Amino acid sequence: MTNGSDFSDATALALLNGHCDTPFGFLGIHPSDEGFALRVFQPGAARLTAVFKESSVALTEHAPGTGLFSATIREAAPYILHACSEDGTEWSFEDPYRFGPVIGEIDEHLFSEGTHQRLWHILGARCITHEGCQGTAFAVWAPNARRVSVVGPFNHWDGRCHVMRRRGATGLWEIFLPGLGEGTHYKYEIVGPDGQTLPLKADPVGFGAQHPPETASIVRDITGYGWKDGAWMQGRGLHNDRAAPISIYEVHLPSWKRVIEEDGRALSYKEAAVALVSYVRHMGFTHIEFLPLSEHPFDGSWGYQPVGLFAPSVRHGPPHEFRDLIEAAHAADIGVILDWVPAHFPTDAHGLAQFDGTALYEHADPREGFHHDWNTLIYNFGRREVANFLISNALYWLEEYHVDGLRVDAVASMLYRDYSRSEGEWIPNAHGGRENLEAQALLERMNTLAYGSQNGILTIAEESTAYPGVSAPVEAGGLGFGFKWNMGWMNDTLAYMARDPIHRKHHHDQLTFGFHYAFSENFVLPISHDEVVHGKGSLLEKMPGSRADKFANLRAYLGFMWGHPGKKLLFMGQEFAQPNEWNHNTSLPWDVLNDPAHAGVQRLVKDLNHLYRTVPALHCKDCVPEGFEWIDGSDADRSIVAWLRKGSARDAPVAVICNFTPIPREAVVVGLPQTGTWHEIFNSDAEAYGGAGVGNLGAVEANGPGAHGQAQSARVTLPALSTVMLCPSRPSD
Repeated sequence: MTNGSDFSDATALALLNGHCDTPFGFLGIHPSDEGFALRVFQPGAARLTAVFKESSVALTEHAPGTGLFSATIREAAPYILHACSEDGTEWSFEDPYRFGPVIGEIDEHLFSEGTHQRLWHILGARCITHEGCQGTAFAVWAPNARRVSVVGPFNHWDGRCHVMRRRGATGLWEIFLPGLGEGTHYKYEIVGPDGQTLPLKADPVGFGAQHPPETASIVRDITGYGWKDGAWMQGRGLHNDRAAPISIYEVHLPSWKRVIEEDGRALSYKEAAVALVSYVRHMGFTHIEFLPLSEHPFDGSWGYQPVGLFAPSVRHGPPHEFRDLIEAAHAADIGVILDWVPAHFPTDAHGLAQFDGTALYEHADPREGFHHDWNTLIYNFGRREVANFLISNALYWLEEYHVDGLRVDAVASMLYRDYSRSEGEWIPNAHGGRENLEAQALLERMNTLAYGSQNGILTIAEESTAYPGVSAPVEAGGLGFGFKWNMGWMNDTLAYMARDPIHRKHHHDQLTFGFHYAFSENFVLPISHDEVVHGKGSLLEKMPGSRADKFANLRAYLGFMWGHPGKKLLFMGQEFAQPNEWNHNTSLPWDVLNDPAHAGVQRLVKDLNHLYRTVPALHCKDCVPEGFEWIDGSDADRSIVAWLRKGSARDAPVAVICNFTPIPREAVVVGLPQTGTWHEIFNSDAEAYGGAGVGNLGAVEANGPGAHGQAQSARVTLPALSTVMLCPSRPSD
């Protein structure tokens, strides 16, 4: 390699062989003994002319067919190059090597110390005006590379043409390519430390990508959208607070609803902005949670094996159209939560694996860097540049796309070094323990910066262990998440519901145990996509008994869930009792809504959401023990549970009573805290929901003697396999 400023034979040979790593040292304009030397590498050109403002200079080719040209000029001034090939084809272009650096010293410093919160402002492919010229600034981190080039159709994918500028010890490489803009396809050609040229790499901070299975990045101008959701953004904290009703509709956008008339294609972002948003609003959900929408090569990963963390998936449209979807949700008073995957990444050759010929983003040792469960790689959370990359990506979605929250996937796998590993397959931390201290620090910092920089957002952890303080503030020793999925509640209660009712009395604790720790974290009760895949069947299929019993069990369970302390999450399709396991390759079976039983479950979920949103006792103290009081949790023989949900002193309480046997119970004594009429505000056995219509004729009278530690009591009819809710005041419409 050469670092000299002369155009020697050695320099020429390095350029022609693709071994040159310092092209800015001699290409472009440089001082010479005779004034200035202008040097250009343009393969395919037979003649080359530099056109200045008031003159032009013909360049001389170093040797025939090399594409290496030079000329002596009197002054360093802007110029345009005009080329002509042997067959007479002509073209003009700006010389990238006449432009200075784009990345500033402060950005370099912040990047080096791992504290640059907006990496997308310096990395990736950014459409800018630089030194008076419009084009695209490319920048990438590849500290161990010998050479990095931008390649694409604009240079015939020739890595010799646009070799990037190395930025000192930072490991950054950059180049400004004038004339390139929106829609340009590109990749990085990287020569590793051993001199081998790697498979072409997509841009880790690229804002767009080709539709899989194609793998190139695409230049996308993500500036200048013109948001109109200011009112929502200002007040969204009220929608995301612990005291707010949060009912989440979890969506895999490619399979929510397909356009059957057009070969079953997925909806675009703009189509979803109408169809999905209007449906979610009609159903009364407060938030949409999308399975990952960052770019991923394999459809079957559902987005959980992302390659382009900064690129909204092109499967549904370009970035601005994703913004259209979010803005439409905000206009409908619906929050948007995005699944975010910092736990692992796939091994695809065009992705982050061995990015610069070394284990750059991942750990080199598979005991730390490889997930056996998913055959994916694990980020090196302790490397400051990698941690910075991930944290900046979280902030990117919150800031650039106005996403209201992040649900962080697979947190348990991040927190423990021995997660799903046998003895000898993992490396202890510096203290000899199993905790992943680096991952813990990353999550703490991500939450601190997210909550500190973005008004009113929320973060949610999918964490399945007893790790303490997941949703506690960082300053109090927690991880700083706003909420945590309650996986224990989900596993226990679904196992209970799957049992034949005759055996449920022997497993009553599976129903009640979740109440004992319901306030140890800020919990979300999740019936997620993970519960309706891989042979687990749909929620309806999990229920025992005849078809009618399955529907009754499901309706009772949903009532139990909505009456239980904690925020709610339901995966798409379960709101209308999807009959079969979810298939990501096809649309949800919307036609089943022609069946009154399925339509009844859909109406039930809609009504539950309405109650949850309008009755303060059902939501405002979801996460504190003051919002809950047992009436009776010990009636295992009859599989009955009853409790109170309470709000502030001025809010009417709600009694939730469940009967999980197929036997109707009449005149069941239920203790209640106050006398008078208690309205039946919900009954899962209502005919409108597909039930038998057994109930309490709209109300019961609390005029009996005290019971269950309450001052009064009422005699309540409990339909078979049902949940009933009573309240001394009617909810508002």
